[in-house]
Amino acid sequence: MSVCVCVLGSGSRGNAAWVATEKTRLLIDAGLSRREISSRLVAIGERPETCTAIIISHEHTDHVSGLPKVALELKCPLYMTPATRAALPAKLEIRSCEFFTAGEKFVVGDIEISPFSIPHDAADPVAFTLEAEGIKIGLVTDLGYIPELVKQRVRGCNALIFESNHDLEMLKIGPYPWQVKQRVMSRQGHLSNRTTAEFLSGEYDGGAQVLVLAHLSETNNHPEIARLSAVEALARRPQQTRTEVHLASQSAPTRIFRW
Repeated sequence: MSVCVCVLGSGSRGNAAWVATEKTRLLIDAGLSRREISSRLVAIGERPETCTAIIISHEHTDHVSGLPKVALELKCPLYMTPATRAALPAKLEIRSCEFFTAGEKFVVGDIEISPFSIPHDAADPVAFTLEAEGIKIGLVTDLGYIPELVKQRVRGCNALIFESNHDLEMLKIGPYPWQVKQRVMSRQGHLSNRTTAEFLSGEYDGGAQVLVLAHLSETNNHPEIARLSAVEALARRPQQTRTEVHLASQSAPTRIFRW
């Protein structure tokens, strides 16, 4: 193994991902319970106690609900922005952490992490690219639109985990209260299949071998709708791409993608 990535779970009920090299293992977000994170790591052949660090993208519950018990059990450094730390609910009882700043790279073990700001209704939300041994992984979810900064940062990725949250028509006729629908569709909300497809057919560089569609709504989306939207968008590109489309699930980890 050189570099590997696995989405342990993704959706409104909890998010976590695992990025590993021979020397370093990172847990990105801890929105699943301690028991669930541990069992999913074991299921993919990893040992939770080998985690080098936990890195948090923002303070929303579906990204931090398991954090106190996970951090206590793993006993490894915890990283987040100062504003995210300040916004965490007091009940989470996070005693100490290391800070990073959007736009400034930092290194954990042999992985270089580049956090960058994204438009979402949180205190200081970030997405990440992670680089090790010439492999670049992008992890971009929880954003209401795709600004130029995001388009630039994900260029050159070997693997791209990217949001495709909702189908617009399903959201509009679905059971959510109107205020929640407005929030999801806003520029501080979540990406629709259509918006992600427009990116994939246009300014996406087409270079990733692996595209994982993530943070799919269980109420306002369907995996096959999201997958077809992305596949058809890639087919519309003027140049062929070698990108394989995969889906992240709320209930189980993806396969491990290795380089």
